[in-house]
Parts: sequence; C-alpha cells; structure tokens
Amino acid sequence: SLSKEKAILFYQSCMDTQQIESQGTQPLKDLLNQVGGWNITGIGRAKDFNKTLQTLMGKYNTFPFFRVYVGPSPSDSNINIIQIDHPEFEMPPENKFKEKKSYLEVTYQRLKQGKNSWHLLGGPQDVPPDSFSLTLSFISNLQRVVTPLQERRQRGMLFYRTTIRELQEKAPAIDWLLCLQAAFHPVPVNLSQPIAVHDMDYLQSMSRLIEQWQKERVLHIYMIVCLVGNLSPALDSRFQDARLELSKILHGKMESRVIPEERWRKCLSETSSFFEPVLGQMIVQEIFPEQNKKLAEQMFSEIQDALYGQLYQLEWMDEQTRLEAKVLVSRLQVEIGYPAHILQTAKVNVEYQNLEINQETFLLNVVACLKALRENSYQRLLQHRSEDNWKIFPWDVHSYYSLRHHMVVFPAGMFRSPFFNPEFPSAVNFGAIGVFMAHELLHTFYSYVLPGGCPTCNRSALQQAIDCLVKQYESYSMFGFKINGTFTLLENIADNGGLAIAYQAYKNWLKKHRQEKDLPKIGLSHDQLFY
Repeated sequence: SLSKEKAILFYQSCMDTQQIESQGTQPLKDLLNQVGGWNITGIGRAKDFNKTLQTLMGKYNTFPFFRVYVGPSPSDSNINIIQIDHPEFEMPPENKFKEKKSYLEVTYQRLKQGKNSWHLLGGPQDVPPDSFSLTLSFISNLQRVVTPLQERRQRGMLFYRTTIRELQEKAPAIDWLLCLQAAFHPVPVNLSQPIAVHDMDYLQSMSRLIEQWQKERVLHIYMIVCLVGNLSPALDSRFQDARLELSKILHGKMESRVIPEERWRKCLSETSSFFEPVLGQMIVQEIFPEQNKKLAEQMFSEIQDALYGQLYQLEWMDEQTRLEAKVLVSRLQVEIGYPAHILQTAKVNVEYQNLEINQETFLLNVVACLKALRENSYQRLLQHRSEDNWKIFPWDVHSYYSLRHHMVVFPAGMFRSPFFNPEFPSAVNFGAIGVFMAHELLHTFYSYVLPGGCPTCNRSALQQAIDCLVKQYESYSMFGFKINGTFTLLENIADNGGLAIAYQAYKNWLKKHRQEKDLPKIGLSHDQLFY
C-alpha cells in the first residue's frame, strides 16, 4: 500500500546516518530562516511574537509556553474538547533537585548546549553574552508559576471550563484565536469554542511574564530553542551527543540511568509514532492471523463463563450483587489483538495521502509527519468520536482495563510465545495469557472492595477475606522492603483470583476439547504445565 511504502521510506531515511551526517545542520538552518532565524538583536514586537508562535504550533507541533491537546470534557466524557495546560519542560524546576550544586551543574550544561547549538546553526558572532542565560532565567520564571497538581486538586481547579474569548481576556499576551486556529487547521475554531484549562493561574502569570519580557529577544530565542529541541532527534550526531550529555547529567542527578539507544530501535520508535496504523497492520498480519484471534476470543469467552461460576462460590456476595456483577461483565467491551480500523487499508491510505516523504532528508520527513499527525488527530478527535480508545500500540506486551470506557484490551503483542501459541497445550495457554485475561476481567469489580462499594454484601465476610490477603502479602519482602498489602490489594486480588478463574476455565475447556497436547520430554502433567 502507499502508506506502507511511505513508512518504509521514512524508516530508511532515519537509518541513513551517512546522509544525515553529510547534510549536517543545513536542513535545520533553512527551516529556522522560515521562522525569522535566531534574530537575537533588535526589539521584539507582539505581532512578530504571535506570528512565530502560530508557525511553531501549526507547522512544527511545538508548544513553548503551553500545551494544547484534545481530551474528554470534564462534564461529559463522551465529548472531546480542546485542553490547555502548562508545557512539559525538559529540565525539572530547581526545587526538584536535592542539592543547589546539582541544579547549577545542569543549568550550566543546558546553557553550554544552547550556545553550541547557536554556533552549529550559524548564529551571528556578535550575540550578546547574556542572551542564553537570560533565556534560562525566563524558563525558570515560567516553571515557578506552575501550580502544583496537589494544590490544584485541593482547590478544585483541575479543570476550568471556559471559551477562547474569555481566555483572551484573562491571558491577553497570546493571540489565542489565531494560535489555536493555526494548531487545529483545517478544523474550524472560533471565539465561542469551549476549552478546558488545567491551570488558569499559570496561563495568567505566563501572560504577564511574556508582556514583561516582550522588549527582549529572549521570547524569540526561547521559541527557537524549543523548536531545535523538538527537532534535534532528527539531526546529526553532534546534537545527539549534546542531548546524551545533558541527559547523563540531568538523570544522573535525578538518580536514574541513561542508556544510549541503538539506531534501529530509535528509528523504529520514530516510525511507530508517526505510522502507528501502518506498522500495526504489518505486525498483525505477521504475528496474529485470524485463526489465532478466534482462538484467543474463545479462550476469553471460556474465562468469562468460569468467572460467572466462581461468583456463586463467594460467601460475601449476595444474590442482587451477583446479578449486577454478571450484567457488568456482559457489558464489557473486549478488544483482542488490534483496533478494527487498522486493517482497513483504504482508510489508512487516505490518512497518509497528502504526506510527502523524501528519502534524502530525514529532518524534513519528521516535519512533514508532525504536521500530518497533528491534522489527522485533531480532525478525527474534534469532528467525530474516536474510532478506538486504545492507549497502547497493537505490538505492545501490556494488557489493561479502562474504567472510563469499561473495556479490556489485549494487544497482539501478548499473543506470542511464551504467553500464547496455538500449537501449545491448552494448559500452557490458559496458564499464561489466560491468567492475564482473568486478571483484567477482575478489575471490573474493584469498587466492591472499597468502603461502601457493596452495600448489600456481607461486609464482615468480605472484610475478613480482604484482611487475610493483606496479611499474606505483608509477610513478604522484596529487596529488603516489606510489601504494603493494603497498597497492592487490588492487584493482589486480580492476581490470585485470576489464577483461580483461569484454572477453572482450563478444566471447563478440557471437558469440551477432550484431546490435550503434551510437551514431550518434559515429564510434567497438564496441571503442572498450567502452573
């Protein structure tokens, strides 16, 4: 398909490090000239500032001062609206560092990296010496006005429902209508557009800071620094080395590890972020044929039936709750393998029909993909309800239960050895992927174990069972630390209950499919293979 050809070309352009090195910084220099270059000298004007910001948001998916995305409305989770929050800063604020010295060291490295980028990208030699230190000072001021999540939660200010018109009055330094029109083009946006703001105090303080710094070139430098940072993964090794050096210092001080990524992994990650449905289709066709999907769905159905049977074994559950529990499970949306739309090749091709991929220049391919990704995702989410609600890729090895959508998801990546194989004995499949299925299924009942979550149940019998499980896990320790049985309760219930349900489902399966395969030369019974 056309979309598959484009994905392959994109990956090849990423892997062509010889071409990337030979081109050096020229592709980025050309791009920077389109947004006014570094433009260090001269007085900034509000019009120029907003025009540059519109370009960064619309063409390069770069959001220096605030983050814009689409998500469920706080008042109706079935409706998606524009959401605005503070940006994701590359460097943590000063109060996150244990020592002042560590913060200064990271700040120095960030300053050094900025100056190196400046020289690599052909900035004029007569740059004012304090330009980058002033820019770091501005970033630090922005970080200080972010309202901590805990404080917003206590004040009930996690969501502030407003309109673009009202936001313009509260934070006037940004031309909100033009900037959001640029970001959401070709989706129409007007002054009455409803939006959800996550930190209004931040946006108002941010607006005041922008007005205070308007006469400096710092705002423009900061925007260019953000753009270079956003695009630097597509640049030559000098930029990669600088990023790695900063990460080593930053994460070293944050007590974490930094491991350089192999090139093919990096390119695969870049390709998957832009071509998810294309790669999903390729991988599904390779590892998860239709007959495997049917077998997986039959197993899940067997596990559901086993769960219904197990409900009658629960002493604390009354008949009314038992019926409610059955209805809850019957209404569950079950997603196995992949979202349906990724196999619709014609639909996927339409999504990428306007995307032009040039094998010669990886940076320009990244820019083109950023624009196409933004247009497709915003158009799909704002004009229509999303075709799927998956939080993961089809190739991931990670299942989950979504409370918001009352949905369980088991991606195709889980249906491979050692978790699943149609040639395995049923004991192995039920003992592996079957336990995961039952685990996620039990998360639908999490509310029952919460205080007041099951008013008609025998609460004393339920509490006795909970206390027993908490006590069991608190007798364990890991790496010298004692397990907190209360903290891990929901997962422990799903683990233990899931194992019991999967085993019962296996026994029920055997009654219907009497022939069971053996694993030769292992010498284990079918029950032993399950466990």
